[in-house]
Amino acid sequence: MRKKHPSRQDCLRLLEEYKTPEHVVKHCKAVADTAVKMGKALNEHGYHLDLELIEAAGLIHDIARVEDEHWEKGYELAKSLGYEQEADIIKVHMRYSPFSAVEHVNETDLVCLGDRIVKEDAYVGLDKRMEYIIEKARKQGHADAEKRILEKKKEAQALIEGIENTIGMTLDQLMKGI
Repeated sequence: MRKKHPSRQDCLRLLEEYKTPEHVVKHCKAVADTAVKMGKALNEHGYHLDLELIEAAGLIHDIARVEDEHWEKGYELAKSLGYEQEADIIKVHMRYSPFSAVEHVNETDLVCLGDRIVKEDAYVGLDKRMEYIIEKARKQGHADAEKRILEKKKEAQALIEGIENTIGMTLDQLMKGI
């Protein structure tokens, strides 16, 4: 019987086979590690999040990052390999909205939040990541995107506050050591 989710090794092999650039692989590892750390902390407070799903989806969420509509290509690849839940997370990770309330937080919330608080290959928090995204949008001539990005930031901030209240520490404190 095939495992429900690909292992970390399986995901890293997939990234290599798909020729995902090394800087993107490092980003994927950081997103996965950040999301898993949040999931573990929540599970210690009565949640039942699937950490294997979080890790696998985090690791391969940007497998097709260098392609146009990488979320669609990544979705199709994961689905073709039988990784339905990972595929569903990959498909929505770029535009995921709204985040669930912390009482209903799920694996998709954590992977997508992880992607929004990791810059390159390190946890930087929501403010620094969103400043980077806004600046990138401006440079690409999408000045109108700032309002939408700031709305998404508010949604993410609400979930972060819920997580922090639940686990009794800030994400910055939780992430020390990542």
